[in-house]
Amino acid sequence: MNDMVEWRKSTYSNGSSACVEVARLAGGAVAMRDSKQRDGAVLRVPGGGWAAFVTGVARRSLGA
Repeated sequence: MNDMVEWRKSTYSNGSSACVEVARLAGGAVAMRDSKQRDGAVLRVPGGGWAAFVTGVARRSLGA
């Protein structure tokens, strides 16, 4: 799968190696991986779950 999608890093990464990359998958799902371990594990979430996560981060409403 890693070669079949377009991975991107946050513009906030500033060239740091400690980054998470994301990619949009068919059907609206989103995949995430560690930029240092590109052949490692990939976390896939439904598009709605990703949208809720991003909204929570933006609103600073995620609980600890």
